[in-house]
Amino acid sequence: MNKTLITGTIVIVAVILTGCMASRHRSAVQDDSADRVTVGKVQQAIHVGMSGGEVAAVLGTPNIVSTDEERREVWIYDKISTESVYSTSEGGIMSLIFVDLANLLTGGVGGVSGSSGAESTSQRTLTVIIKFDGEKRVRDFAYHTARF
Repeated sequence: MNKTLITGTIVIVAVILTGCMASRHRSAVQDDSADRVTVGKVQQAIHVGMSGGEVAAVLGTPNIVSTDEERREVWIYDKISTESVYSTSEGGIMSLIFVDLANLLTGGVGGVSGSSGAESTSQRTLTVIIKFDGEKRVRDFAYHTARF
């Protein structure tokens, strides 16, 4: 068999195996922290009749505290999150084996790169508006979320 054909095959197999590493990177860098304000947390925990203290215990301190036309409190939680992740790795044992095999067959220094990586950037917004009644109990709430 031709040395060039063997070397080409080795390079293709090494690139394919190295490319498979990239799928692991995204899962390795995700942070799904439980302490965030989320739509699920609002839907599950916030209900009409709650006190301000109970709301604060669930969602934390609001970004904005205001009053409506009847001087009742309105709390606004305005959250913006930018997530930028990058993960990279160098070769591993499979890349070293293929580089050494290519070097052995060609008698030279191999040109196979053993690095791969993944990068992702996204933004999320969540706005929660909680309206209180005259007794400082939740009378209404609404939320809006977007991801881009």
